[in-house]
Amino acid sequence: MTPITEVEGRRVALSNLEKVLYPATGFTKAEVLHYYATTAEPLLPHLRDRPLSFLRYPDGPDGQLFFAKNVPPGTPDWVTTAEVPRSEGPARMVLVQDLASLMWAANLVTEFHTPQWLIGAPGEADRLVFDLDPGPPATIVECCRVALWLRDRLAADGIEAYAKTSGAKGLHLLAAVRPTPSRRVTEYAKELAVGAEKAMPRLVVHRMTRSLRPRKVFVDWSQNAARKTTAAPYTLRARSEPTVSTPVTWEEVASCTDPGQLVFRAPDLESRVRAYGDLLAPLLDRAGAGALP
Repeated sequence: MTPITEVEGRRVALSNLEKVLYPATGFTKAEVLHYYATTAEPLLPHLRDRPLSFLRYPDGPDGQLFFAKNVPPGTPDWVTTAEVPRSEGPARMVLVQDLASLMWAANLVTEFHTPQWLIGAPGEADRLVFDLDPGPPATIVECCRVALWLRDRLAADGIEAYAKTSGAKGLHLLAAVRPTPSRRVTEYAKELAVGAEKAMPRLVVHRMTRSLRPRKVFVDWSQNAARKTTAAPYTLRARSEPTVSTPVTWEEVASCTDPGQLVFRAPDLESRVRAYGDLLAPLLDRAGAGALP
């Protein structure tokens, strides 16, 4: 029998709690759910009002992985959904607005991915993002060098950037911007990526061609397109261990000399949030958003 628990007055079915999802560490589904419950306070504001794409891995990262954008079958009627325009036709997608819907979604075993816009203004970006992806043998250490250059370049335009680990190999830079058409934000991000490659030609590549990436950091500017999504802050990733896309300080970025320094797992987050709060909270302050030049 599937256990039913009550979350903020909603009945949520939680299944297979003893199932090991991360065999390398023995991390179970119950621990996944506990992680999301205890990290909900900083996580939920970064999900709220953004239609979610789910990367599901119900049998762990070694099992089948699949993206789900449409509302999954069996979604409770109390979970908020919204129609989202897409080039191939409108779709109905999930909005995780509260703890109950977060726990329902976490029970599906998923990475949370969000667009750079809010449901009230599809295609009007309120965030800018760079995904810094290292081509082996480059690592997150090289990503940190590139991140510092991009931070300073954005600051020159009056835009304050914040960093988080991807939870995989790389680093994400995010900045709050005044609502701007996604096309324009994408163009601006590409301009900066090209500038980074010119400034650091032996370290940076801005083109997606995989043969160009070894030993360099690919500055992926394309995730600003309205149709694209990025792993949300605090989401677990489908990796061998329960790594988390974790906000980090600029001091941590500047001092990183070993990839292990910026690997954070689910059990690490409670103490980090207690020590730092939500390092990405400024992204939620619309009044502090920068304007693109």
